[in-house]
Amino acid sequence: MSEHSFSSAWRAQPLGRRNFLRVSAASAATVALVATTGCSTETPEPVEADPHQIALPSADKGLFYYGYLLALALSTTYDKILASPPTDLTTAERTVIANMRDHQLVYRELYHYYIDPTIGGALFPTDFAFNTATFTLTTRLGVLAAVQQLADLAAAAYPVLLPLFTSASAYPRALLLKTVSVQARHAATIRDLRTPGSFADSTAVEPSTGLLRTKTPAEVNAALAPYFAPYVISVANLAVPV
Repeated sequence: MSEHSFSSAWRAQPLGRRNFLRVSAASAATVALVATTGCSTETPEPVEADPHQIALPSADKGLFYYGYLLALALSTTYDKILASPPTDLTTAERTVIANMRDHQLVYRELYHYYIDPTIGGALFPTDFAFNTATFTLTTRLGVLAAVQQLADLAAAAYPVLLPLFTSASAYPRALLLKTVSVQARHAATIRDLRTPGSFADSTAVEPSTGLLRTKTPAEVNAALAPYFAPYVISVANLAVPV
């Protein structure tokens, strides 16, 4: 520090306009610094993550999770039906639903394996489940309506799912290619049981092209969302169809 700092003669000197502005600016800056640093000494509370928010991972692993959720939705519903089938559901119809259930169980466990080859733990929280309460599973018509809704959804999902995979591995691709065909046959079978001849009507097939109507992961996720509540699934990390 300069010797002028404590000199009474120096302090008594009148401030020129330039020095006055310099001192005033320095004082204002000091006050502003104190004000900004001294307003609050509290540490912001960390924001806890919502335990009911589940984001599927990116790349092929996320697509296997997506397939797993579809298989979980269908197998859970079919299991519920077969555990207590309505009295007017015929033996042949029960057999059809049992076969569809068995296919979904195979897909579910295969997707689990692709996600975690060790099958070392649960993929989702223990209370995560597909809720079938809003379906009417006590009558034949209610059962066929619920099964058609889910089978149509799976049939619309898989043709979009397959091209999104980037893995060069032949086996998963072959599995998914066969699954596309199986899901389409499931949907057609249930449609014909519920309304004979409707397996390829305009609600399932685009009239102008004759091709199956498809749905993106975002559309499928939105359709399944109410049944997975209170959990909220995000598919934002998945590849986007082109």
